[in-house]
Amino acid sequence: MSKPTNDYIKYTGIAFQMIFIIGVLTFVGYKIDAYTHHDTPWVTAVLALVGVFASLYLVIQSVKE
Repeated sequence: MSKPTNDYIKYTGIAFQMIFIIGVLTFVGYKIDAYTHHDTPWVTAVLALVGVFASLYLVIQSVKE
């Protein structure tokens, strides 16, 4: 495969990893908030932000390579 195709595949994979990380952490936060009956979904918000920062860290590490 040519280099542009490899880059495309690499960055597409990173995008799916980002979506997965953010989605899973947001879902876990939602379930915790539902289980604890919070009026404000603080756990969902915090875990969603953790997912965003974790996925950004992943992107930065992947781009460095």
